[in-house]
Amino acid sequence: MIGYTTIGAKDLDKALSFYDALLADLGGKRVMDMKNGQLYGFAQGPLFGVTKPHDGADPHHGNGNMIALRCASAEKVDLLHAKALSLGGTDEGKPGDRGGGFYGAYFRDIDGNKLCLFTMGG
Repeated sequence: MIGYTTIGAKDLDKALSFYDALLADLGGKRVMDMKNGQLYGFAQGPLFGVTKPHDGADPHHGNGNMIALRCASAEKVDLLHAKALSLGGTDEGKPGDRGGGFYGAYFRDIDGNKLCLFTMGG
């Protein structure tokens, strides 16, 4: 079971503003201040961290790396994908049915980290 994930941020204040606004709609809230960042907690599931890299170098995203955030409904996926884009994120895949009961949308945050918003169901 995953305990937490982290993503890198170049401008921590700007990144935290982005995630404060986005994750609140999923019930996420700041739960642990760290020297270089912040962990967000949810009612269930792993923690989500936004940090400046520990080594002081610029953050970078990996090809094939992605974090997926579960939503309660397709409507919530649509809403949060639009919100991520309005906050400065970029589209990596509009919301839609991907087959097998998986409904998802993809975006990159303001630092280029790739995330998926998804729900499972009939």
